[in-house]
Amino acid sequence: MQMHKSLSAAFTVIAVSLLSSLVALAAVGTAQQAVIDHYAAAAKTTDPGFKGFSVDRGRAFFLAKHDANADTPSCSTCHTADPRQAGQTRVGKAIDPMAVSVNPQRFTDLDKVELWFRRNCNTVLGRECTAMEKGDYVTFMANQ
Repeated sequence: MQMHKSLSAAFTVIAVSLLSSLVALAAVGTAQQAVIDHYAAAAKTTDPGFKGFSVDRGRAFFLAKHDANADTPSCSTCHTADPRQAGQTRVGKAIDPMAVSVNPQRFTDLDKVELWFRRNCNTVLGRECTAMEKGDYVTFMANQ
């Protein structure tokens, strides 16, 4: 009887893990996946050992503090620490949530994504973002 309970608990843990993974994958639409694939191809050209993007690295990048600009030391300065919430620019203009679960149109147009990365990376980091940083960021936001 005890072994049956242990097996049942183990199967429950596995089922919950699989379901969580499927929900995360379902959040990434075809258009977002095309953007992620674009950054993966770029990352592979600069790092032949590229193994894929990381939600955790994307989260860390989004929340990290940088020294390039005291007014905007982090992505979360304007976008808030919770990407499911609306943000605000330094001049008070509203910014729609970054999380794909709340704003499914996010990260669907590569040209638009590139435009905002170019602007915001230079503002926050003082440089362009790498393909790895962009891919991790989009992967994080697509799973929020």
